[in-house]
Amino acid sequence: MGTVKKVSEKTLQVSAIENGTVLDHIPADQLFKVIQILGLDKECKNQITFGTNLESKKLGRKAIIKIADRVFKPKEINKIALVAPDAKINVIKDFKVIEKKVISIPKEIVGIAKCMNPACITNHQPVPTRFTTSYENKHLKLLCHYCEKTTDGDNLQL
Repeated sequence: MGTVKKVSEKTLQVSAIENGTVLDHIPADQLFKVIQILGLDKECKNQITFGTNLESKKLGRKAIIKIADRVFKPKEINKIALVAPDAKINVIKDFKVIEKKVISIPKEIVGIAKCMNPACITNHQPVPTRFTTSYENKHLKLLCHYCEKTTDGDNLQL
């Protein structure tokens, strides 16, 4: 009887890109929100690859976005942080990772999210929203600078 040799292979689930950005460790249920934040649901000339429900030791299931020839702007990263606070960004050049960033929620966000308080001045006057953020036990909270009401991650509107 012959012996069975166990071979372990590491395979890419999503193909590599030459230049651009990879956004990894997105919670699978947040993929389409991130796509909207980045405007990828509108006309875009860049090559875009995304996958969802990929295996992840950390998240169970994750999503990934690879976009050729584009680097994300700080405001885009801050928006992504609100819906995918544990995501990671890899900047790719000549098929190599030249920069790695772990997304973190900024302590304050301005003009990104909407206050859920209908009486807040930001919902009636041309005043940009301003929130102080907190992220504990996987729960996002935004405290409005003007009305002092708290918006949680479940009620977040960008």
